[in-house]
Amino acid sequence: MRRVLNVGLIVLLVSTLAPCAHAGNSDRAGQAGATELLINPWARSSGFAGANTASVRGLEAQYLNVAGLAFTEKTEVLFANTQWLVGSGVMINSVGLSQKIGEAGVIGLGVMNMSFGEIDRTTSESPDGGIGTFTPNYLNIGVSYAKNFSNSINGGITVRVINQNISNLHATGVAFDAGISYTTRLGSRDKEKNKDNLQFGISLKNVGPPMKYSGDGLSVRGTLPGSDNSLTLEYRSAKYEMPSSLNIGVTYHWRDNKLANRVTGAVNFTSNSFSKDQMRFGLEYSFKDLFMLRGGYVLQFGKGGQDIATSALTGPTAGATVQVGLGKKGTEKSTKLGIDYSFRLTNPFSGVHCIGLRLAL
Repeated sequence: MRRVLNVGLIVLLVSTLAPCAHAGNSDRAGQAGATELLINPWARSSGFAGANTASVRGLEAQYLNVAGLAFTEKTEVLFANTQWLVGSGVMINSVGLSQKIGEAGVIGLGVMNMSFGEIDRTTSESPDGGIGTFTPNYLNIGVSYAKNFSNSINGGITVRVINQNISNLHATGVAFDAGISYTTRLGSRDKEKNKDNLQFGISLKNVGPPMKYSGDGLSVRGTLPGSDNSLTLEYRSAKYEMPSSLNIGVTYHWRDNKLANRVTGAVNFTSNSFSKDQMRFGLEYSFKDLFMLRGGYVLQFGKGGQDIATSALTGPTAGATVQVGLGKKGTEKSTKLGIDYSFRLTNPFSGVHCIGLRLAL
């Protein structure tokens, strides 16, 4: 009876959110701000093309589907460095911490900082620069809570603070993420070990009030014609919306009898409110959870080829993980140290490289 209720809950959620899956509108492309919220800063899931919305686990779930944060066993620490659109000079550093509290709850903290290097300062009087430089900076901080509601259902929510600082202008906003994942026993040969072969996940991301810029950069001091009197004019800044999106994903695991090898296939549909919708496909091979090799592909809907694509992040992705246990040999929940790497092909620029360090206690 309980399993029937769980399945019914998932069906209800899908039927409720499915109409939103058609919200993608290419005519609104470019009208949203804070688009750094669409960047996956973590190496493991980005190498999977972000297709693992249903099966993402640990702190990386804070970006894809916060429900997966509930699978943190005790404590997890993550760090990642991303060379964003190689050739542009943009660098992203991300750090996060998750901690299990009580029997079923997990809290998480993630910080993403995006720097653009030094840019020459120019004015109408000095259009060629030579009067100094400034350094734009984007920062977002996410605080999450996730919980295991049953052996099959997990859910979570994230509150994210966004700050954009560009010379003498700045904007601050807040956005919310929510997600749920459902694990079935369909296709499980061993009811005691393989209980998570088929998984479903739904996440709603970047929902929040509009943002707008403010600061001294919106004011101009001038002199009235024919007069020595001066005055200050202040321009009004237009508001911009959050780049909200809806993700619906399915994951299936194939395992051998000894659980030494695992092959995972995943597919995810992304409905973007301010750009074209996308399908994401991912495949991962794991050997004893010590070595993992993964790849994926991002397919964008809409007419036109790569030359007129509204996103540079379409096409193949790849990644790998090497993970070792630092605890006593033979203990299942020993401390684990992992190194993750991912590459995302982009057009234009020379791709995206991301390397991460993971410590699970």
